[in-house]
Parts: sequence; structure tokens; C-alpha cells
Amino acid sequence: MKESTPSSIFPDRLRCAREYRGLTQGELAERAGLQPSAISHFETGTRKPSFDNLRLLADTLDITTDYLLGRVAEFKDLAGADKLHRHYSELQDTDRKFADDLITLLASKAAIRTTDKK
Repeated sequence: MKESTPSSIFPDRLRCAREYRGLTQGELAERAGLQPSAISHFETGTRKPSFDNLRLLADTLDITTDYLLGRVAEFKDLAGADKLHRHYSELQDTDRKFADDLITLLASKAAIRTTDKK
């Protein structure tokens, strides 16, 4: 079975998210500050968005770029390390330091386990 690429998944994911939010292509375009024809081209797969427009679409639809690119199955899911850092900016400086120290400690512990297994 052929693996799907981000560019083949994106049109369906964009349409699905737009419809879930109850928006027409024109309404999404207006809210995102894009041309309605751009949304149409993105959804038909005839054009791909720039990185800036990808982020703009995700922000406008309140979903992740990971979802639009097919890295995760759900709107709000995050891939990889992003899960750890989604609330990082909301922490106070002392709590950020604590989180950094804890993650560093856990990474060191994992490295020691890996070394011991060899």
C-alpha cells in the first residue's frame, strides 16, 4: 500500500477542518486574509500553501499544522516533542528551569540505560 504524503493529505484535511468549523471557502479566506480562489486551489490540490499560509490556516481554524500535514489524526494532537512544550510559554521562569532540569535528568537517565544495555 502506498504511504500518503503531506501534500496528498493536506487538501482533504483542510476541507474537513473547514467544514467542521462550519465555514465556506470564502469565509475561511476572509478570516485568514487570503483569496477565496487560494482556498479552492488548496482544497483541490492544484496549489500548495506557503509555510506562512499553512500556519495562518491552522491558526484560523484553531488546529495544528501537524493535523493538516497528516502527522496526527486529530485536530488538537501534537506530534513528537511538541507535546512536551505546548504549555511551556505559560510557565513562570522558575517553573521553566525546573521543567528543563527534569527533562535533562530524564534524558541522562535514558542515556545511561542505553549505555548499560550495550
